[in-house]
Amino acid sequence: MREGKIPPLIVVGIDHGGKDRMKEYVPYRSFSPAILRPQGRRYPEFLMDEVMPFVARKYRVAAGTENVALGGSSLGGLIALYTAMARPGMIGRLLIESPSLFMSSRQLLREARGFKQWPQRVYMAMGTRESGRPDRDQSFVNDVLRLAQNMKESGLGEDRLRVNIAEGAAHSEAEWAKRLPDAMEFLFRP
Repeated sequence: MREGKIPPLIVVGIDHGGKDRMKEYVPYRSFSPAILRPQGRRYPEFLMDEVMPFVARKYRVAAGTENVALGGSSLGGLIALYTAMARPGMIGRLLIESPSLFMSSRQLLREARGFKQWPQRVYMAMGTRESGRPDRDQSFVNDVLRLAQNMKESGLGEDRLRVNIAEGAAHSEAEWAKRLPDAMEFLFRP
């Protein structure tokens, strides 16, 4: 923002439920005992019907979908993607870092196939050393590439979709922070 590459923004951080994070961010049943009763399907409603109206009342925000962005990393990336798909037309810009697309037997990834109402711009990234196990790491990269292909097939071109496969990057906030400037410039450039 200081350099004028992106317009001024209001950023709202939403804390997760601590020990209930998996249950809160996963929309579908999973074999994991931690998420036998997932609550993620309620997240879009919470965000759109509670958080966004609160922010609009408290701060001077610009109207229009193009001024609404949502992002997250790991499970936060999963629920950000789910929210964008569950409420098409409500999110203008989507940032997905190291999304946990493998959750619930990749159900959200399957649902993305044929989905057409993507946000105006999407940035997603995945490191090649997210888990430290080469077979799993490649699987995570393949999931992101598959999702990107689905988006391209629905009409998202390079001007609206950026995919960053970060060589050697681990699953960490430090790695996500390194990629954030590129993501923000892509998502919010005029």
